[in-house]
Amino acid sequence: MTDADYINAGQISGVFGVKGSVKVFSHTDPRENILRYSPWLLKKNDQTRQIKVVSGQRQGLNVVACLEGIQDRDQAVELMGWEILIHKSQLPKPKQGEYYWLDLIGLEVKNLQNEYLGKVDHLLETGANDVLVVLDGETERLIPFLQSSTVQNIDLQTGVMIVDWDADF
Repeated sequence: MTDADYINAGQISGVFGVKGSVKVFSHTDPRENILRYSPWLLKKNDQTRQIKVVSGQRQGLNVVACLEGIQDRDQAVELMGWEILIHKSQLPKPKQGEYYWLDLIGLEVKNLQNEYLGKVDHLLETGANDVLVVLDGETERLIPFLQSSTVQNIDLQTGVMIVDWDADF
């Protein structure tokens, strides 16, 4: 197992009831999609544990999950704080022109004049559109992730994204 093969999909944040159900804070969208990615690899510090999801449902901002082998509240309490990792292969293949954020992080960003702008550090969700946070040393650029407008080309094989963006912005 390498960390590059796994994605942090959420965390076990609490217990629900007395029969071993756990509350999950999910990073998936929608939140209940985390239930589709069984088995989970749970990680805390240097410990890992694979566990299957038996059932679950959305509960407000959280998700409640029943996990194989967890049958009472005491067992569920022991899982609090564990990260939920899923293997990248569990994700559905994106459609043509669609990308997972994790595939964009680390890409070199160049403009139409072939000027290096930096690397994608992370993305922000703003409501109107996502925003690339591109870092080059101390310089931070916020570039709207608008395909066919700002973002001209993404080549995951070469690790380069071409954007219509001025280096002075």
